[in-house]
This record gives sequence, structure tokens and C-alpha cells, in this order.
Amino acid sequence: MNMTRILFVLLGLLAVGLFVRLWVGSGSYPDIWQLQERIAAQQVRNDEQAEQKRRLDVDVGNLSKDVNAVEANARSELGMVKKDETFYQVILQSDPKAPPTVQDVPAKAPAHVE
Repeated sequence: MNMTRILFVLLGLLAVGLFVRLWVGSGSYPDIWQLQERIAAQQVRNDEQAEQKRRLDVDVGNLSKDVNAVEANARSELGMVKKDETFYQVILQSDPKAPPTVQDVPAKAPAHVE
């Protein structure tokens, strides 16, 4: 074999090795694509948390400035009522989260103790 043939074979093997490295292993195209997907998913989570933070900042601002906002928050979040008010809770039958009413619970026969 002459020198040019050996050189072409070596360059061919080097090119094959580089192409294999390009598609397999760390830093390969599939690895980069996976990292880009993870970055995009993290960016979505970051955006959601930034929006939640913005809403909380607005709520804190409203609560620190407005007494009516404090009252509305106490009523909705804590279930508080004013003095001399009566709280009524209306549970619709179509509400799947509603606790069972007396009519919904089957009657059990009393157990006999001897």
C-alpha cells in the first residue's frame, strides 16, 4: 500500500469516528435536542411561577392598601363572618365534591349487644 492510500483510510476512519461521536454520547445531537426540550419545559414552569408571583404581589398590594380586600379575603379564604351575621352554606345535589346528606346515607340497623 502506498502512503496516499493509508492516509485516505486513516482520514476515512477519523471521519467515521467523528460522525459516530456526533450522533452518540455526550454532546451529540440527540443529547442537545433532549437538553433543549428540558430547557423549554423549565421555561414554561418559570413563566407559570412568575405569573403566580405577580398575582401574589398584586394580592399583597391590595391587602396592604384596601380594608375591603382584607375583608373579602377573610370571608372567601378563611370563612369568617361579621358579628351578628349568619352563615348559610348551600350544597347543590349536582356538586360531586359535596359531602353526603342525611338522605344519601343508607340507614343501618342498630347492632344488638348481649
